Amino acid sequence: MKISLLTYSTKPRGSVVHTWELATALHHLGHQVAVYALDKDGQDIERVLPCPLHRIPASPAPADIDGLISQRIQEFVTGLARADHTYDIYHAQDCIGANALVTLRQQGLVPHVVRTVHHVEDYASAYLRQCQDTSIYQADLCLCVSDRWQQALANDYHLSAVRVVNGVDQQRFTNQPQSRDADIKNTYGLTGSPIYLTVGGIEPRKNSLRLLEAFSQVRHHHPQAQLVIAGGATLFDYQTYRDQFFQRVTDLGLTVGADLILPGVVPDAVLPGLYRSADVFCFPSIKEGWGLVVMEAIAAGLPVIVANEPPFTEFLTPQQALFVTPTAVSDIAKAMITAADPSQAQGFIHHSRAILPQYTWQASAQQHVLAYQRLISGAAAIPERLVPAPAEPFDPQAGP
Repeated sequence: MKISLLTYSTKPRGSVVHTWELATALHHLGHQVAVYALDKDGQDIERVLPCPLHRIPASPAPADIDGLISQRIQEFVTGLARADHTYDIYHAQDCIGANALVTLRQQGLVPHVVRTVHHVEDYASAYLRQCQDTSIYQADLCLCVSDRWQQALANDYHLSAVRVVNGVDQQRFTNQPQSRDADIKNTYGLTGSPIYLTVGGIEPRKNSLRLLEAFSQVRHHHPQAQLVIAGGATLFDYQTYRDQFFQRVTDLGLTVGADLILPGVVPDAVLPGLYRSADVFCFPSIKEGWGLVVMEAIAAGLPVIVANEPPFTEFLTPQQALFVTPTAVSDIAKAMITAADPSQAQGFIHHSRAILPQYTWQASAQQHVLAYQRLISGAAAIPERLVPAPAEPFDPQAGP
């Protein structure tokens, strides 16, 4: 098949990494794959893809998020309308690309819309809610990556989504030390003990404030501990939440650059070594589609701390991860102390590695191919619904 995969950025983030890995796996299965990505800075992506990457220019956008999303959708529409290639499958990993495909389908330029729903956001903006709803209701095929969100789509959108798995590249993420690991620790000033790592940046659904509070409690037991918060490439700035976070850093007497390390989005080639440089991976996230970084941390040989709720409870057991109540700071802190104890950590590390063979990008690609084939044959056209979709679909070109 000829398959186009759409993603909203050239910077690594959960759904973007999913796109890269899926494209690579589909290519290795013998399909003709191309990735279309909104490009905001013209810089090279840090991942070498075996398939073409088509950049769609993304201009500076308005400060308000509604205007930004509207502009990004239109940029995707314009870029794809000018594309020289046609495909059997048009597959978006987010609501921006999916809304662009909805518009192009209305114009007769694409035959259908495939949309992966990684998770559903509780947007305050009516425009963003409509944008998200349209990307789900108007898709010809909806995919999701966890039981939690498959059930949410059934309950809230009254449609049957196809469940596919995520994967982890065990050749890239390994617990075997590499020669450059020491350089990574020096570069980021990782001199503490123990070193706690999380990946995803500072934002509400990552539960960053409570993790910070828990880390402050841990410092009473481990005065030399460091907390590393990597990543953070997102469409949203979460400025109010970030202001609260940094105020608490000051209130707690912590120092950025010493106690708290904020490397931002680390180079793609550095990320595996950053995992290996840590002692514990902390991910008490309030809402996740799946949590690719948890799988990466397990492959890198770290004990992991996760919220005691789906999707984490779908693929991990209490023998494989330290489960915490994400709203309980003391619970997170207790788990951080336990996970830093080598005698306790080894058991979690040993048991968690048993899940890795179940989650490969090859298996994910094979599941995607089956869903694509059903769509093309007409067996999956417009997801099965318990109630009709809204009578007046959202027009993404109308703007907020």
